[in-house]
Amino acid sequence: MKHVFTIIAFLFSFYLSAQQISIHARLEAMGLKNIAVADSSIVIDLMYAKADNFTGVVLYDDLTEGYLHPHALQGVLKAQRMLQALHPQYKLIVYDAARPMSAQQKMWSVVRGTPLRIYVSNPANGGGLHNYGLAVDVSILDGCGRPLDMGTEVDYLGDEAHITHEAELMDSGVLSARAVLNRQLLRSVMRKAGFTPLHNEWWHFNWCSRKEAVANYPVIP
Repeated sequence: MKHVFTIIAFLFSFYLSAQQISIHARLEAMGLKNIAVADSSIVIDLMYAKADNFTGVVLYDDLTEGYLHPHALQGVLKAQRMLQALHPQYKLIVYDAARPMSAQQKMWSVVRGTPLRIYVSNPANGGGLHNYGLAVDVSILDGCGRPLDMGTEVDYLGDEAHITHEAELMDSGVLSARAVLNRQLLRSVMRKAGFTPLHNEWWHFNWCSRKEAVANYPVIP
């Protein structure tokens, strides 16, 4: 009986491994590139591979690595170089990158019909830039590997995470001056690298417009 359980455990482990290889191989077959392979100094910590995100559930059952379209990847690599030229002890941390549309559908089902729907792109409308490997959720780690203070945790959905009224939020004491400076540093290197920030999520950056993505890039199923 012990041998039977051993065989079952092995087959189950093999199944999980095959599932993981499947999604990663699929992304690579589409031409997407592994961020950590391109630059191992960039930390990858996919927040939707864990339940500790705004949905409260795991959205990436089999995706454990950060992938981007080569165009967007080159931008991230450039941003990392510029950041470390300014602050050699700092490094980027990626919380989300390429996102299959199947995971987008799960996310949409959580927020559909609620006020939080403004933060999630509807798959029926083509999804968002993550679904093309052209968006990245990113922050900065200090020399001890701790995230810089950005005023909110990543994936916090609320006014405090918006970038449009930071001066007012700082004046009212909601955001500290240090948090605003840290956000400005992140936006500076990401903008210079070719990205555009999203107005309601300080961590989210798009490589191009949604119109350009739909017209020129394949969606990740």
